[in-house]
Amino acid sequence: MTTTNPERDIPTHEIVLVRTPEERQQCYDVRIAVFHIEQKFPLETEIDENVHDADDKAAHFLLRLTPSLTPIGTIRAYKQSGVKEYYKLSRLAVLKDYRRYRFGRALVLALHEWVRQDALKLLQAGPDTRPTLDVEIVSHSQIPVKGFYAKFGYEPQGPEFDEDGDPHQKMVFRMPLRPSSSV
Repeated sequence: MTTTNPERDIPTHEIVLVRTPEERQQCYDVRIAVFHIEQKFPLETEIDENVHDADDKAAHFLLRLTPSLTPIGTIRAYKQSGVKEYYKLSRLAVLKDYRRYRFGRALVLALHEWVRQDALKLLQAGPDTRPTLDVEIVSHSQIPVKGFYAKFGYEPQGPEFDEDGDPHQKMVFRMPLRPSSSV
């Protein structure tokens, strides 16, 4: 999906589902620039083996400028199985110089659409045992950006907690599994 808006001088860009090791490395590069260099989180939170294990099972989205294909943002999602199944939104990062263009919003909406399509595929593949046709998406939000997630319908759940040395809040969104609508 390629987008431009001359009225607000939004750079032309695309959001792609990562398919190659090179694209995934570009996601890591953005995450390292935002979380490690800018926000001072430990580098290990982006490059250790546990992160790579989760990354192997995840869907990564890469936001890049067109036509240069310069990476400027990323987000990751994966399905968490267990007693209670849900999708996890994580590692949303947009390079500082591009945040004013609302690219974080575009990445979240792309992730929501992927979750919707994945959940609907699973429903079609087998019997539906859920009483409602919605899916839960969980994010561990840094405290200053809780309001960002709230705009999409995420609600705080439980107390604040420490993650990687910084206060976070579990935010949960129950997304209906019907055709997408704009937020």
